[in-house]
Amino acid sequence: MSPTERAYDLAESLLSEPLPRRWSHSLGVAERARSLEPILGRDAAVMEAAAVLHDIGYSPRIATTGFHPLDGARFLRDQEGVDDRVVRLVAHHSCALLEAEERGLRRDLETEFELERPELVDAMLFCDMTTTPDGGRTSSEARVSEILGRYGPDTIVGRFIQRAAPEIHAAVRRVEERLDANREVSQPM
Repeated sequence: MSPTERAYDLAESLLSEPLPRRWSHSLGVAERARSLEPILGRDAAVMEAAAVLHDIGYSPRIATTGFHPLDGARFLRDQEGVDDRVVRLVAHHSCALLEAEERGLRRDLETEFELERPELVDAMLFCDMTTTPDGGRTSSEARVSEILGRYGPDTIVGRFIQRAAPEIHAAVRRVEERLDANREVSQPM
């Protein structure tokens, strides 16, 4: 079984029964990751594995701190021995450092998990923040608005998403620009 196949099996086992909507979202995020293969090249499999695993920290079986990026990354590192790059992408997905700060966990996240390369951090953010809770495609603006509406502006997640919104939108634009540039290069004149 390939690491990516293993990632799908693991994510399904942790999310599909207790959190079916979260599982649908994770499948949609993985689909977005596959669409980035033209710009990710050899990193595409790492991105797809991280994409399908990014929300496993919500699983009641492994949630301990209540901060899903940290819980998921710790589980992948300590219990599953998953590739370090996948673990780092899960740990830091979608501006997790800002939410960790809101939760008083920034130091834990920073010291335990290094950031992955910026273009991969952007790609992971793009995949997550352009996918609806049900796994469909959306814009980052609509996704941020949906998250804010679901959690409320004065909650930990609400405060975090408002602080993170400029970077979320900028990262999505950077990935879209890379995709556009790749399409221009690959189209014959």
